[in-house]
Formats: sequence, C-alpha cells, structure tokens
Amino acid sequence: MTSTPRTPPADVLSAAEVADLDAHWRAANYLSVGQIYLMANPLLTEPLAPEHIKPRLLGHWGTSPGLNLVHTHLNRVIKARGLSALCVWGPGHGGPAVLANSWLEGSYSETYPGIGRDAAGMGALFKQFSFPGGVPSHVAPETPGSIHEGGELGYALTHAYGAAFDHPDLVVACVIGDGEAETGPLAASWHSNKFLDPVHDGAVLPILHLNGYKIANPTVLARLPEDELDALLRGYGHDPLHVEGDEPEAVHRALAAALDLALDRIAAVRRAAREDGVTERPRWPLIVLRTPKGWTGPKEVDGLPVEGTWRAHQVPLPGVRDDPDHLRALEAWMRSYRPEELFDPSGRPTAQVLRYVPEGPARLGATPYANGGLLLRDLPLPPLEDHAVPIDRPGTALHEPTRVLGGLLEEVMAATAGRRDFRVVGPDETASNRLDALYEATGKAWQARTLPTDEHLSRDGRVMEVLSEHLCQGWLEGYLLTGRHGLFSSYEAFAHIVDSMVNQHIKWLRTSRRLPWRRPIASLNYLLTSHVWRQDHNGFSHQDPGFVDHVLNKSPEVVRVYLPPDANTLLVTAGHVLASRDYVNVVVAGKQPGFDWLTLDQARAHCARGAGAWEWAGTEDGGREPDVVLACAGDVPTLETLAAASLLRHHLPELAVRVVNVVDMTRLLPHGEHPHGMPDAEYDALFTRDKPVIFAYHGYPWLVHRLAYRRAGHPHLHVRGYKEEGTTTTPFDMVVRNDLDRYRLVMDVIDRVPGLGVRAVALRQAMADVRTRHHDWIREHGTDLPEVADWSWDG
Repeated sequence: MTSTPRTPPADVLSAAEVADLDAHWRAANYLSVGQIYLMANPLLTEPLAPEHIKPRLLGHWGTSPGLNLVHTHLNRVIKARGLSALCVWGPGHGGPAVLANSWLEGSYSETYPGIGRDAAGMGALFKQFSFPGGVPSHVAPETPGSIHEGGELGYALTHAYGAAFDHPDLVVACVIGDGEAETGPLAASWHSNKFLDPVHDGAVLPILHLNGYKIANPTVLARLPEDELDALLRGYGHDPLHVEGDEPEAVHRALAAALDLALDRIAAVRRAAREDGVTERPRWPLIVLRTPKGWTGPKEVDGLPVEGTWRAHQVPLPGVRDDPDHLRALEAWMRSYRPEELFDPSGRPTAQVLRYVPEGPARLGATPYANGGLLLRDLPLPPLEDHAVPIDRPGTALHEPTRVLGGLLEEVMAATAGRRDFRVVGPDETASNRLDALYEATGKAWQARTLPTDEHLSRDGRVMEVLSEHLCQGWLEGYLLTGRHGLFSSYEAFAHIVDSMVNQHIKWLRTSRRLPWRRPIASLNYLLTSHVWRQDHNGFSHQDPGFVDHVLNKSPEVVRVYLPPDANTLLVTAGHVLASRDYVNVVVAGKQPGFDWLTLDQARAHCARGAGAWEWAGTEDGGREPDVVLACAGDVPTLETLAAASLLRHHLPELAVRVVNVVDMTRLLPHGEHPHGMPDAEYDALFTRDKPVIFAYHGYPWLVHRLAYRRAGHPHLHVRGYKEEGTTTTPFDMVVRNDLDRYRLVMDVIDRVPGLGVRAVALRQAMADVRTRHHDWIREHGTDLPEVADWSWDG
C-alpha cells in the first residue's frame, strides 16, 4: 500500500465550518481557564475581583488548548461519519480540557445532574476543579468518557490498543503528550500495531501532540528534525501526517484534513482486510500535531515569555489574587475568547458552539466503551468437574497445577470464540507456564512476518505475548475497562515491573466503586507462577515473591491474594477470580509437578473458608487443644509443612498437632480491616490464643506478621519464609537456605512447645544432622536427598 502525503491539503472546510469549529475550541479554552482560576463570576458578568479567584491555584494550562483542539475536531468527524469512537487522553494534566468538553456536549450534566449546562452549572464546574470535595486535575474515573488516569505517564497508547482489541467497529483516538512519549512503556507501545488485527479489532489513531516542553525542560521528540521524527514513526510501522502552526484558522484546516485522510486510510485498511482478504500488515495512520504550549494564553508574564515555553505548563498567572496586574491580565485573557458569543445570557453554549457535537452515546463523554460494565457479559465458565484431578489419598499423586488450569482456560477460550471477549496476556511465557493448551482454541496474536519454523502464530489469535510486562498490563487494562475479560500470566519475580501500573488500576477501581454510574468491570487477574521456590535453575535474579506484599498494601476493598496449594484448589480459585468484578486478584501457583491434597469438593469448601484445618494431616485427638499449630500458605510451604507433620507424627506421636492451610491471605487480617478478614473469635478458634504457631509462608515472613499483628496470639506466631537467600541450586536446597524446610520446621516445634526441648533433644539433633547431610549430598550428587526427592504422604 502506498503512503499518504506527509502534509495533507488543507481545503476540506468552508469558512463557516472553520468559524463553527473555532467557536467550540474557544469555548473549551474558556472553560479550561475558568476551572483553573475561578470560583465565582463564571460568565464575567462583572469585572473580575480577588474574591472570584480560588485561594489555591491548582491545575495545568499548557496542554489544555491542544487537547481542546483535538476534542473539537474529533467531534466533527464522529458526527459526520457516524463513528463509534473513544479517546484516550494521555497528557498527564489534561483534566480541565476533557471536563470542559464533557460539559459542553452535555454528558457531564447527565452524569452529574447537579452541574447543569447553564451559568450555575458552569460556576459549579469551575469551583469543583482541584478544590476540596471536588475533582482532580487529571482525567480520572470521575471524568465521563475516560478509561485512563493521566497522573502517571507512559500508558496511554497501550491502553488504547487494549480498548481496540476485539471491538471491530471502534476507532480509538489516543493523544500522546511529548513528555509522555519519552517514557519506556510508551516507546514500546508503538509496537502494538504488530498485534492489531484489522479484521477483528478496532483501529487506533495515535495523535502525537508536540507542544515542545515538559514541566521545565524541552521534550526530545519535539526537538528532533521533522525528517528524523518522520523516519522514526515510519520505522515503527506508521504513516505519519504532520500538522503544525500557531495561526488558528490554518491549524483548523490542516487538522481537519489530516483527520479526514487518516480515517479514510483506516476505512481502506478495513475494506482491504475484511472484504478483499488482504493479509499484508498495514501501515496505520498517525497524526503529529505541533502547536505552542499554552496556546492562546498569556504571551508574557512579568516580562518573561510564557506561551510556547515551559512556563505555560501549569498556572501562567500565579498571583492573580494578590497582584492587580495579574488579575487584569487574567480577565483580558478570558475575555479574549469572547464568551458573550459562546454562551447565551443563561450560560448555555450557543448553537454555533454545539454545531459539530455528536448526540447520545456517540459523544466522547457518553460512549459506552468508556464504561465497560455496560458492555460486559458473564464469562462462560465450564464445570470444574471436567478438569479436576481425581484423588484417592492426599499426597500420593502429582500434577502440574497450571497445566491443569490450562485445560480450563482452553475451554473458556473456545467458548468465547464467537463473541471474542477473553484474552490471555503474558511476556513470552504461556507455554513455559504450562498454559499451552490454549493453543488448541486460539493462536498467538501476530501481524508481522512469519517463518516456517514459527508455531501457533495467528492473525486473529487471542493469546498475546510480548516481552514487555508494561504492554501486557496496559493491553489488559484497556481490554477490561472496555467490557471484556482476561488473565495476565507472568513469572512471579517480574510482576514487579508493573508495580506502579497496578497501583493506578487499583486506585481507579477504588474510585470507580464510589461512582454509581460506573458499572463493575471484570477483575484484573494475575497468575504468578515460575515462582520463587522453583526458580532454582535461573537463580537469585528470578527469586522474588514480593509482588504480593506490594498489592496487599493497597485498598482492602479492591485487592485479593490467593495461594492455592494444589491443582484442584487452583481450579476453584481460577473459577472464582475469572467470574469476579472490580478486583485485582493475585493468584500464586506452581507449574512444577506437585502433590494433590484435596478433592474438588474439598477444595471448594476449603477455598470458601479461605483458611482451615486439615484434620487428616494433624494429630489432634477428640476435643483436645493442639500443642502446636503448623500453618502454611503456598504450594511449597504446604509440602514442607505436611512433611514436617509426618515427621512429628512418627517421632512424637503424643504431640497434638493441628495443620492449618491458608489459601486467601487476607483472611489473616481482622474483619474490620478487610472484607475477607476473620473475626477475632474465628481466628482464635483456628490458630488458638496461646499455643505456638509455626507458619511456613510462600513469601517474605514479615507480611504474615503485618497481617496478624493485632491478633491475641501474635506473640506466639513464628513465621518462616523467603529471606533473600537464593542461588542456582536444587529445589530443596532453596527451602533449606531460607530455613523453610521440613527439618527446620520440626526443630521450630521442639524449640517452641513448652517442655519439648528437653524431651526431644535427640530428635532435634537428628533434624540438624539431616540438614548438614543435605548440604554435602547436593554438592556431590547434584540432586536432593532420596528421602526428600522420593517423599510422599504416609498419613
């Protein structure tokens, strides 16, 4: 396919059309300035006075005129072409612009009836912005039409692609600020076009807005020569259209022409792929828009240049409440938009301002794609019985839990083939994580060149692999926020790469839950495998279980963490999280062969409790209280705990041992701190108030202490877990190095049960001797001790 012209001919608008578009743009600019500065006198019906000015000026002007320009012109093409459209607003502080446009089109007043589209409503719109009890300066969940919080830069484009996948009629415009374009995640996001299927997916139209500056410095892409920038974007596989200027009429004409040409190009790509069977990867259009930072604002303040410089970034006139010159300059600035032409005496936008505003759900602030719960359908989950592993006796047969889960996911993928609303993402690890059964139902999304040696690549695949956790996270977030379902599978250690992204998604969900108009969306589900205890071959760099700690620091009503100990509990957990809404669920499970402990019915009951005693594993007799509680969370800690229980059963049969397994880590919290938390009476009944508890935990031991520190029995709680002792070694040596092994746990019991130390001194010494023998054995043989490698439950 041939490339489009670099600069399209700017002759698509009449003089009247330019005037109408300019009126809307001026109105949006006026409203943006008003939100930053005013808390009264919104229509300037009287001269501005200090009491009309907010006492704290918070907000960002610099990017707002550019965003208002894009919104104005998107309105025109949406209305003219009948587009289904969504816009992702990437610049970090674009709140004033997007709120202004939502108010102009009426979607804001429909969402918030107390803020009408009149003078009183305009005053309320102004006052609430960055004001106590109001709305933030970023595009946020409170903003109608938004799926992207701009406070942390770098993710706009990956969110846009996530929104476009499997929405074949949708056009997702994505405004990328030139500061944001410097980030690593955004730089990787340009490659998303290699995964966009023009047959089954929507289209993404990136609009790279270059206004030249960040907070205090120039931006890299804005300072590149145009030829170099053009070559860079073409190298990414795009066909750029360049729009540049600071004269409004010329820019209106050029941007209108560029949007028309870009959308014609998108329509041609779709026709070629959907009707003519073209399989060549297309060059998707992209618009490079260069306008001055803070355009139409003050050109100078206190003798220093502002418009077109970094000084326009935030509040160009900072002293308006105290400095009469600044106050006069603000009034002149706002009156330069001629508000009397834009709003009638009651404060309503004039017909000219609204000429190109779409109607109903076609408006960017009212699109159902930005309120994904409106589009969400329940996921067709198969009966778990079809995939459960049979168990005759616990701890005798082994399965790879994630491979068992892969069968369930394959059936879900097959069941959603027609509706296309389920995807699995991961950084090149689907097969490594034993989920390759998925390839029976779908391939791996891929639009680039293929070779005969490739496997499972597919233009319409719904498994998505790219070696960027940022892209996986962003794609899935955009996918979920627009009404679909998914799963993110990752090696445990490298989930940390998206720590800050999951922070933002958790904050988004927490805020959305408080907005009755935001419908619940499918949960963001992580499957963390290839975990710390079975990264013995990769070594220390791959051994980090701390993502759980990170997530459990966040909003309790949103986060959940599950550590299923075997294949059937993983199935039950997966069924639960895939059906859930408005959560971030972290599931940590092994991919290596592990013992099967519970039947499916037992797993269902155990997962419903979240934590419970495994009576078959303990040695409590009748109603007698235990002498010690062996608790565990995670597959390897469960194995070591049960092996320790077996040793105690054999060597100290008189000792009453209770074995407690925890699947849901939030159960350890008090009920008042988390919806899943145990009431004190239930916790005390399970763990006791005064007996020693030896807790073998999958991750960092201090997390368990933090969760349980308010419990009455906390002084008797001793936690073993990962303590940053890792290397390339045998599986069992990993637990020995971190004092989580069965022999160390038996020694802990002897050390902590009153009176047992004297009676069981020989057993303690024998346990220590085995650990020493283990050390020598692995260095000679390279494998674990036979009694460890060949162990099975003998209870």
